Amino acid sequence: MSAKSSAAIRYTTLRLAIFIGCFLAVGGLVQIGALPKGLGDSNFVWVVLLALLISAPLSFVLLRKQRDAMSEQIVTKVDHTKARLEANRSQEDGAVQ
Repeated sequence: MSAKSSAAIRYTTLRLAIFIGCFLAVGGLVQIGALPKGLGDSNFVWVVLLALLISAPLSFVLLRKQRDAMSEQIVTKVDHTKARLEANRSQEDGAVQ
Protein backbone atom coordinates (compact mmCIF):
# COMPACT_ATOMS: atom_id res chain seq x y z
CA MET A 1 0.00 0.00 0.00
CA SER A 2 1.41 3.37 -0.99
CA ALA A 3 1.97 6.18 1.46
CA LYS A 4 -0.64 8.30 -0.35
CA SER A 5 -3.41 5.80 0.10
CA SER A 6 -2.49 5.19 3.73
CA ALA A 7 -2.64 8.94 4.46
CA ALA A 8 -6.00 9.16 2.72
CA ILE A 9 -7.30 6.11 4.56
CA ARG A 10 -6.06 7.46 7.89
CA TYR A 11 -7.70 10.85 7.29
CA THR A 12 -10.98 9.29 6.14
CA THR A 13 -11.05 6.87 9.05
CA LEU A 14 -10.44 9.62 11.59
CA ARG A 15 -13.05 11.84 9.96
CA LEU A 16 -15.58 9.01 10.09
CA ALA A 17 -14.70 8.33 13.73
CA ILE A 18 -15.33 11.97 14.63
CA PHE A 19 -18.69 11.84 12.85
CA ILE A 20 -19.70 8.61 14.61
CA GLY A 21 -18.70 10.09 17.97
CA CYS A 22 -20.78 13.19 17.28
CA PHE A 23 -23.67 11.03 16.06
CA LEU A 24 -23.64 8.98 19.26
CA ALA A 25 -23.34 12.08 21.44
CA VAL A 26 -26.19 13.89 19.68
CA GLY A 27 -28.31 10.73 19.67
CA GLY A 28 -27.76 10.32 23.39
CA LEU A 29 -28.59 13.96 24.09
CA VAL A 30 -31.79 13.66 22.04
CA GLN A 31 -32.79 10.49 23.89
CA ILE A 32 -32.33 12.03 27.34
CA GLY A 33 -34.18 15.17 26.26
CA ALA A 34 -31.27 17.62 26.37
CA LEU A 35 -31.83 18.33 22.66
CA PRO A 36 -35.24 18.49 20.99
CA LYS A 37 -36.44 15.55 18.92
CA GLY A 38 -37.20 16.04 15.25
CA LEU A 39 -40.74 16.42 13.97
CA GLY A 40 -42.62 13.16 13.66
CA ASP A 41 -40.44 10.44 12.14
CA SER A 42 -37.58 12.81 11.29
CA ASN A 43 -35.61 12.08 14.47
CA PHE A 44 -32.92 10.06 12.66
CA VAL A 45 -32.46 12.73 9.99
CA TRP A 46 -32.29 15.39 12.70
CA VAL A 47 -29.58 13.51 14.57
CA VAL A 48 -27.56 12.89 11.38
CA LEU A 49 -27.76 16.55 10.33
CA LEU A 50 -26.79 17.78 13.78
CA ALA A 51 -23.89 15.32 13.91
CA LEU A 52 -22.69 16.52 10.49
CA LEU A 53 -22.97 20.13 11.57
CA ILE A 54 -20.90 19.48 14.70
CA SER A 55 -18.36 17.07 13.21
CA ALA A 56 -17.39 19.25 10.22
CA PRO A 57 -15.68 22.06 12.17
CA LEU A 58 -14.23 19.55 14.63
CA SER A 59 -12.68 17.60 11.75
CA PHE A 60 -11.38 20.81 10.21
CA VAL A 61 -9.55 21.76 13.40
CA LEU A 62 -8.56 18.36 14.79
CA LEU A 63 -7.40 16.73 11.55
CA ARG A 64 -5.27 19.58 10.19
CA LYS A 65 -2.02 17.55 10.30
CA GLN A 66 -3.56 14.53 8.59
CA ARG A 67 -5.19 16.70 5.93
CA ASP A 68 -1.91 18.51 5.24
CA ALA A 69 0.00 15.22 4.99
CA MET A 70 -2.57 13.80 2.59
CA SER A 71 -2.54 16.99 0.52
CA GLU A 72 1.25 17.00 0.34
CA GLN A 73 1.32 13.41 -0.86
CA ILE A 74 -1.33 14.12 -3.49
CA VAL A 75 0.59 17.15 -4.76
CA THR A 76 3.77 15.07 -4.99
CA LYS A 77 1.95 12.37 -6.96
CA VAL A 78 0.46 14.96 -9.33
CA ASP A 79 3.88 16.57 -9.85
CA HIS A 80 5.43 13.17 -10.68
CA THR A 81 2.61 12.45 -13.12
CA LYS A 82 3.03 15.85 -14.81
CA ALA A 83 6.78 15.28 -15.13
CA ARG A 84 6.21 11.84 -16.64
CA LEU A 85 3.68 13.22 -19.12
CA GLU A 86 6.05 16.02 -20.07
CA ALA A 87 8.87 13.50 -20.58
CA ASN A 88 6.61 11.37 -22.78
CA ARG A 89 5.51 14.42 -24.72
CA SER A 90 9.11 15.52 -25.36
CA GLN A 91 10.02 11.98 -26.48
CA GLU A 92 7.10 11.98 -28.93
CA ASP A 93 8.08 15.43 -30.21
CA GLY A 94 11.62 14.20 -30.83
CA ALA A 95 10.40 11.10 -32.67
CA VAL A 96 8.07 13.11 -34.95
CA GLN A 97 10.75 15.52 -36.14
